[in-house]
Amino acid sequence: MNQQLVKSEGSPQKLLTIALVVCFAIVLSLLGASQLHRTDPYVQEVLSIPGDAIQGHAIFQINCAGCHGIMADGKVGPSLKNVSSRKSRNRLIEQVISGQTPPMPKFQPSPQEMADLLEYLESL
Repeated sequence: MNQQLVKSEGSPQKLLTIALVVCFAIVLSLLGASQLHRTDPYVQEVLSIPGDAIQGHAIFQINCAGCHGIMADGKVGPSLKNVSSRKSRNRLIEQVISGQTPPMPKFQPSPQEMADLLEYLESL
């Protein structure tokens, strides 16, 4: 009966391949997509540029305050106070550019603007 089950499900090599793919998917989800973005040229450039919190504040007011509040204390979107203690720089970049958290839109500022925005978010 066990042989019949293996034959109906596939060869041991096929089962091993499926198990490896599932394990790989689990590892990727545990690492988070930000691990994948570390080699992204945009992310690397953003992280290599010094940001200006004053400019970042202006970018925030134009693009983010409508949902996160003028003081970044939450409105439609969550409060961003101390957000840098909850999310790494990579995760913050990913959050801004991905559009994966509706209703937050996908938004990709220039690398300098993103560096400025990061500097501002880290000052909250």
